[in-house]
Amino acid sequence: MRRLLALLRLSYGQKLFLLATLPLILAVAAISIIVANQSREFAEREIKALETQLIEAKKAELKNYLSIARTAFVNIYGRAAPDDAQAKLAVTQILSSMLYGQDGYFFVFDYQGNNLVSPRQTYLIGKNWQGLEDPNGINITDSLIEIARRGGGYHTYDWTKPSSGDTARMVTYVVGLQDWQWAVGTGIFIDDVLETVASSRAEVEARVRRTSLYIVVVTITALVMVFMSGMFINIRERRLADAKLKELTQRVFDAQEEERGRVARELHDGISQLLVGVRYALDSARRRFIAGDTRASETLDKGIDHLSGAIQEVRRISRDLRPGVLDDLGLGPALKALTEDFGIRTGIETQFNTVVFRNRLDQNAKIALYRIAQEALTNIERHANATKVSIDVRGHTKGATLRIADDGQGIEPDASSHPGSGLGLRNMQERVEQLDGTLKIVSSRSGTVIVVQVPLSHMLQPEKQSPDTGKASA
Repeated sequence: MRRLLALLRLSYGQKLFLLATLPLILAVAAISIIVANQSREFAEREIKALETQLIEAKKAELKNYLSIARTAFVNIYGRAAPDDAQAKLAVTQILSSMLYGQDGYFFVFDYQGNNLVSPRQTYLIGKNWQGLEDPNGINITDSLIEIARRGGGYHTYDWTKPSSGDTARMVTYVVGLQDWQWAVGTGIFIDDVLETVASSRAEVEARVRRTSLYIVVVTITALVMVFMSGMFINIRERRLADAKLKELTQRVFDAQEEERGRVARELHDGISQLLVGVRYALDSARRRFIAGDTRASETLDKGIDHLSGAIQEVRRISRDLRPGVLDDLGLGPALKALTEDFGIRTGIETQFNTVVFRNRLDQNAKIALYRIAQEALTNIERHANATKVSIDVRGHTKGATLRIADDGQGIEPDASSHPGSGLGLRNMQERVEQLDGTLKIVSSRSGTVIVVQVPLSHMLQPEKQSPDTGKASA
């Protein structure tokens, strides 16, 4: 649990590095295991083949030795009777004298288990060895006699080497002299074969370890490269993010200053002048009342008219900053009021169309679409020289769409030449991106069309509409 909490406290860069390196580490570990297993399997097959080949060569050698021995006594055995003791003695003498190598000799057991010939281990001669087993529990004498009874064959067991006294693996080949009930055989030690096989296996393990070491080195190198690349990208992206954040902060400040300047101009040019007029009219009316001038009421009426205009101007500025109709009635009525006020103020012919929404937009979408429309109308008023403007807003199965069109002179290719319009277009784009929507602007010398689409994720659940609802609600 503590490890999980520690993992959750990792920084974004550390989590990103972990996510980037963990699949690499798992993949390399899987590759290492697969390569090691396949290398071992392939090498084991090769070693088994080599072991089989070497042992088969030893067996063929044994068979040749026994064939030579049989050639040496075959004439004696062939002419002798089953109880010919003289012939048996002659054969045992021949076999006892046939030694080869350091440990090679011939042995003879009768079918009762008595040893008759064992020139390199004479302590075996004359004793019965039925039930004899090697250290691994493999039966020796009884198995050799059984193989001889069947005609001949091979048998493998551990036996003491005459030259050194050490126990080693031995392969024997035995044949049966059925008339005398003898098991005649010879053996050869294959410890050299086993050492060769063990050496081959050790070499394979060493190669596997070297391969694993190479893979680990390559993995560490790759991880270091990933880490360094991640650090480089992280630092670079952080610098870019800082630069963009500074730029965005500056743009926010610029937008705030522009909005403050606009409000200040409207207060100075509109409300301030109206209030000055009111003050002048009231002052003039007071003097006329004191002088008994009958025109004092007229002057007072003018002051009241100026005060009503100031009130209307305050309401207009308040509506521009945050229209109450947007919260009370929805996007459709707010856009309609904005369009009508724009037409009255500028004298530009306006047209507003909408379809009653079956779904309601969430608060973020309503504010964003209203501000986009407000920004577009401001740009049209300042730069388009348009005579007609149309606004269309409607909801559909994919979300909501706002379309603003004018017949003005279009947007210049370098919008930044007009600081106000350039900032306005960027504000539109940023508001749409916050909604995961799309902004499309088509402009030419005959006019400009702005289309904003909001995804369905910003539409709330349908609400029942009253039968007499005539206004758009969003």
